[in-house]
Amino acid sequence: VQLQASGGGWVQAGGSLRLACAASGRFFSSSVMGWFRQAPGKEREFVAYITRSGGTTHYADSVKGRFTISRDNAKNTVYLQMNSLKPEDTAVYYCAADTSGETTYGPAYEYWGQGTQVTVSS
Repeated sequence: VQLQASGGGWVQAGGSLRLACAASGRFFSSSVMGWFRQAPGKEREFVAYITRSGGTTHYADSVKGRFTISRDNAKNTVYLQMNSLKPEDTAVYYCAADTSGETTYGPAYEYWGQGTQVTVSS
């Protein structure tokens, strides 16, 4: 089981980036997929999750209205579209999979990707 995140990079404030997380293995379509982030010197925090069918999404207040999570079960991929980026969005972004249910609690997620760096300059 592997999760491979990509799409990070450097962008100016107000810009956009689209992260992707490709999953191997047959667990993807049966998993809630989440995005988390960790900024330097800070704890990892929840960003968004999407349910197995994609019918329900949930966002942290800090990104609501700016970020959109989506998934393509045929491609075993989850996406995070990030618009109107702010310097405080700078962090390493991680995708994760939870086979047991919907939660914003990071330790409940069984599988984690390696992270992709997002840097937003002011």
